[in-house]
Amino acid sequence: MSDTASPPRTLFEKIWDRHRILEREDGQVLLFVDRHLIHDGTAPAFVTLRQRGIAPRAPDRIFATPDHYVPTDHRKVAQIADAERRGMVEALERDTAAHGITLFGLEDRRQGIVHVIGPEEGLSQPGLLIVCADSHTSTHGALGALAFGVGMTEATHVLATQTLWQRKPKTMRIAVEGELGPGVGAKDVILAIIAQIGTAGATGHVIEYAGSAITGLSMESRLTLCNMSIEAGARAGMVAPDETTYAYLAGRPYAPKGRDWDAALARWRALPSDPGAVFDREVTLDAGAIEPMVTWGTSPEDALPISATVPDPADTPDPERRGAMERALDYMGLSPGTALADIPVDRVFIGSCTNGRIEDLRSAAAVVRGRRVAPRVQAWVVPGSGLVREQAEAEGLHRVFLEAGFEWREAGCSMCLGTNGEIVAPGQRCASTSNRNFVGRQGPKARTHLMGPAMAAAAAVTGRLTDIRRLEG
Repeated sequence: MSDTASPPRTLFEKIWDRHRILEREDGQVLLFVDRHLIHDGTAPAFVTLRQRGIAPRAPDRIFATPDHYVPTDHRKVAQIADAERRGMVEALERDTAAHGITLFGLEDRRQGIVHVIGPEEGLSQPGLLIVCADSHTSTHGALGALAFGVGMTEATHVLATQTLWQRKPKTMRIAVEGELGPGVGAKDVILAIIAQIGTAGATGHVIEYAGSAITGLSMESRLTLCNMSIEAGARAGMVAPDETTYAYLAGRPYAPKGRDWDAALARWRALPSDPGAVFDREVTLDAGAIEPMVTWGTSPEDALPISATVPDPADTPDPERRGAMERALDYMGLSPGTALADIPVDRVFIGSCTNGRIEDLRSAAAVVRGRRVAPRVQAWVVPGSGLVREQAEAEGLHRVFLEAGFEWREAGCSMCLGTNGEIVAPGQRCASTSNRNFVGRQGPKARTHLMGPAMAAAAAVTGRLTDIRRLEG
């Protein structure tokens, strides 16, 4: 018997090793999938299965909800005006019913954005391997899971086999040390990270977020952080499970109960990266140096503190980057040197799988309370799930928003990507709590500025991008 101790492993490596079935000569590894989350865009995968005469391998490991194509002004499938969108929702209903797959349907109070209801229901747990045909599956890594998005071909493979071929990514630890300042939240942290390392900065890596500022975040803030790992180029984002994780999961519908809970806790406590575990890359940020952030361009890396001014491409020596900045400023209708806090907005969107949870709505309501939406600004609040909506209403937050002039909507992805038809008009400028500010993301020629929920609320009541720290109480 060997006395040689196994080398220290990262959180990612522990989960990867536990799910590894076999490895091919080309380095591809077959992994077992614990949870497969599906939404109303997954219909093509079921079509392929039917064509091949194959049924889903493990229906009890698949969970579904409509979110991308659903309206947020009502909850009736038959009333979805657009036939194509209605067809996507109806297909999900048929496919799940045919195979005994759990569906949180449009008229189910638990329905919502797939990356909100997974943690909310306790489906997302430490140590699990979770996939979904959506890039922001990285969200679930906040609970100490390995979670990543897959393409439709891969989703079909998972439906058929409950396994997935993947090439092992590298590891990266991003430590945020110190204490976050006033008005600074998880959205500001992840935008600051992406601004520093770039949208390709974590390409080919799984990020583990660490440091005192990270361990001090609530679970909902960690979900925001991991959600936008994909915008940094990462395959996945993770936070090691700890007492915050366990307290969040305790008592949730799909979380272990009784003796199973005790056994799960024992497994989960062994998951955090071992002392001395080696990462392929390490990055450290000073939490105290992070300010409330907003984006000015058409990439999440185009982010600056709200106290800054629109940058001048002429100051950038790299010709490729300079050209990208010039195109972004032209699309956004901005001039170099303009104070970010002087930029007016037409629309405000508070919601999405990034910032549509109850803590997000509470922080926005705290800003809105006693104020009114500025003239000519149209502002929406779209809860991330039906249960988030219920909780907000139980706390009276909906009245705060309604009295201020916001629209209080039903749950769904909504204006994050606009596949349900809820978009920003051409040329309009939107303060958004979503995750992407790409050209046309919120509609043709729509101009998107990303920020946290308190900052978006401040933009709604002032009519411009606003430093939340300067907003008088």
